[in-house]
Amino acid sequence: MAEPDWYGALERAREFAPFLARSLVRQIELADLLAEGRGDAALDWSRGRGDHEDIDIALRRHRLGLATTLAIGDLAGAFSLAQVVTELSGFADYALDAAIHAAIAERTGAKRADGMIGLALGKQGARELNYSSDIDPILLYDPQTLPRRESDDPGEVAQRYARRIIKILSQNTAEGYVLRVDLRLRPAAEISPLVVPRSSALTHYHGQALAWERAAFVRARAAAGDVEAGRAFLTEIAPFVWRQGLDFGAIQEIRDLTLRIRQSHDGPRRPGPGFDLKRGRGGIREIEFFAQTHQLIHGGRDTSLRVRGTREALDALAQAGRIDNDHAQVLGEGYDRLRVIEHRLQMLNDRQTHSLPDGAALDNVARLDGMRSAADLVEELTELTQRTGAVYDELIGEEKRSVPVPPAPSERADELARLGFDNPESLAARIEEWRDGRYAAIRSPQALEAFDRMLPGLLEEIAKSDDPERALARWQGILERTTSAIRLFHLLAAEPDMLGRLVAALTLSPTLADELARRPETLDVLIDREAIRFDNVFAETLEEMRKGPERDDYESQLDCIRHKTSEARFTLGVGLVTAQYKPSQIGAALSQTAEAAIHVAREAAMREFARKHGTIENSELVIVGLGRLGGGALTHASDLDMIYLFTGEFSDQSDGPKPLGATLYYNRLASRVSAALSVPTAQGVLYEVDTRLRPQGKQGPLAVSVEAFAKYQRENAWTWEHMAINRARVLAGSDGARAQVEAVIAEVQCKERDPSDLRNDVLGMRADIAKHKPARGELDVKLLRGGLVDVEFLVHFLQLRHAAKLAGGNPQMLAPDFAKAIPALTQAGLVDEALWPSYDLMTDLLVAGRLLAPEGSKPPPAAAKALARACQCDSYADLVARLNQARATVAKCWAQSFEQILELD
Repeated sequence: MAEPDWYGALERAREFAPFLARSLVRQIELADLLAEGRGDAALDWSRGRGDHEDIDIALRRHRLGLATTLAIGDLAGAFSLAQVVTELSGFADYALDAAIHAAIAERTGAKRADGMIGLALGKQGARELNYSSDIDPILLYDPQTLPRRESDDPGEVAQRYARRIIKILSQNTAEGYVLRVDLRLRPAAEISPLVVPRSSALTHYHGQALAWERAAFVRARAAAGDVEAGRAFLTEIAPFVWRQGLDFGAIQEIRDLTLRIRQSHDGPRRPGPGFDLKRGRGGIREIEFFAQTHQLIHGGRDTSLRVRGTREALDALAQAGRIDNDHAQVLGEGYDRLRVIEHRLQMLNDRQTHSLPDGAALDNVARLDGMRSAADLVEELTELTQRTGAVYDELIGEEKRSVPVPPAPSERADELARLGFDNPESLAARIEEWRDGRYAAIRSPQALEAFDRMLPGLLEEIAKSDDPERALARWQGILERTTSAIRLFHLLAAEPDMLGRLVAALTLSPTLADELARRPETLDVLIDREAIRFDNVFAETLEEMRKGPERDDYESQLDCIRHKTSEARFTLGVGLVTAQYKPSQIGAALSQTAEAAIHVAREAAMREFARKHGTIENSELVIVGLGRLGGGALTHASDLDMIYLFTGEFSDQSDGPKPLGATLYYNRLASRVSAALSVPTAQGVLYEVDTRLRPQGKQGPLAVSVEAFAKYQRENAWTWEHMAINRARVLAGSDGARAQVEAVIAEVQCKERDPSDLRNDVLGMRADIAKHKPARGELDVKLLRGGLVDVEFLVHFLQLRHAAKLAGGNPQMLAPDFAKAIPALTQAGLVDEALWPSYDLMTDLLVAGRLLAPEGSKPPPAAAKALARACQCDSYADLVARLNQARATVAKCWAQSFEQILELD
């Protein structure tokens, strides 16, 4: 980096910038410091100028010194753009805060600003304030806490304070001014007072605010006055700004707004005299809106994008893969350079201007920046704005968006015939029925426009699908059952790549189609094109669920759990039916998603329960998963097999306002957790929770102590209960509690057993299941003889039969995850090495079949083909052949272990 040129900067300032020249004359001591290259000392000197007892004088002198110092340091190359805008923004915060305190103190004598909130928006909020900028704060007040005289009406005195704040900052005196203040960003500015009651602002943002206000609050920050109250306010309106669902209708409004700004701007479109660096094509505002639009689209789901600075936002968007790295670089470098030139313009006469002057004034701007002439500056800006403007063109399109004109029925029929639809005339008439207002989802003019815009792309994708009629029928089902789908239509029109995935869901899986009909916003998740990180599903899902609503809002927490879980299940389902991932990977991710939901539901229920009943010292609720949940391999149709235990003594008592004994305490708490996971809410039902595997089944209490659980397993449990223990896994509990429960499980597994009695019990139970629950079809891989139930019975038998002697040498043999247990049994010589690949294939078929063949029989052709692809088979026939081969392998292992022939149908 070159050495700062303080002398050259001062010379250029005196020659080409009249404001700076006058400022240096007025502040001789400061000019001397700058001439000596003592930039930090000059900043300190400027701050010291703000010590005057008169707030009006103090702030104006402080501002003049700071403006002069930053300008010369900038021109000298000593201060970076980032330092300049940060210093200017920091001063704006300080000045606004000082004005608020002064206004209150002058009337009340109070040295506090409780209840008077100064929110910084725009460039101040982003800490990017320009050299001669106004500020765009929103002033709010809380009538309950605002300092005032006893006789003062809160509303009237708040307006008095606001008028005084504006006067302190904006009035031009012999000392100059501090900051121009623009309050037009406040709620309903055309009718509202200068300072708005906090409660009124909340009502506005929760129900009446416009799309541009969302964009404004991307950069909002509590900057002055009662900062803590300001932060709390911003937290409360965060759902308005950062929406979980992708509201492409609102986003389109923002795009249209910026397009209108570009089209209504009557200045030159190319750099030269009169060109507006802020509003012109490729200018500062377009770069800012580009970043904010993408933040609004994705920031509700990706918190890493909730940053305020424009350059910071562009970098975060590129890092998250939301925009091209090249675009981020072009816009970021362009933004920085435009801001520098903007500062040069404003340094000339300390005016808030963004337009390039003509004649000698334009030459002064160029030479102040160190360039040879105005022509060089114009040439640089022309190339720069051409690059940045081209990127913004891709976001909004150059031409104004036209309202789609639907074709006449005969024209539509011709187009449908061209696409290859059967009975195109009938389908054209059917589409007209969709559009005639009979469905609430397409009844409003706005919804119909969005529908017509999206429809051609949807029909084209449906025509390319394996089963167009099925896709059309399920799409119509969505229209019939959905009361509002305008967001869905906007989403599909804005992201045409998603149409193929939507059609796959409609064509192949009734489960996914039904979910989409219940919650159309679920499709939002498909805009995320990143590969699923299967190694981190639990941790990431847990973090997302924990970052939801405030912990005091129990119902909102439960809705957050449901929302995140529904999104994850839908995303995993689409990845499965489109054969992007191996089904067993999907099963593991479904299990980890459920575990995260269980963790957060347990935490939320414990906090809520403790408010009334307190807690029990040295005691806690432990949740144990069994079955497929314990084994870490759920399907989309799986229940959650769980048992609840608690540590400590059953005679203990809670310490809350309404204390309970331990047994009653944990039974009620366990019931709360089950309800959190299974009771329907506005977000739907998460899971069916099955606790029948608890001690004594339905007749026993929902939660028992670990000691009682151990006693039951030693003395009263049946063989089938010990088999179930083989897939038990502690899902939630402290390390100490986990160790206690795992010790009980290990004791049960390693118990000495009579081999003959064990064999007879296992075979008897399997025969009963075969008699009362026969397979439903050729793909009922769970219940078919030689299927998954037989593998599970075989593995559990071998685990219980040999654990006492062999498990110490290979503890994986007792793992609840069969991906570990079966290879360990193979290594011990207890099963054929072909058992694991056979089980793996059938697991894939089970997971995929729950979506593609939920009846357990051969699905329609398109789903059959998708099912084969998901299981890495060449065709459906190949899948059936491999399934039969796998069943034969299971029958062989069964015969070796039980000396019984397994009859395969």
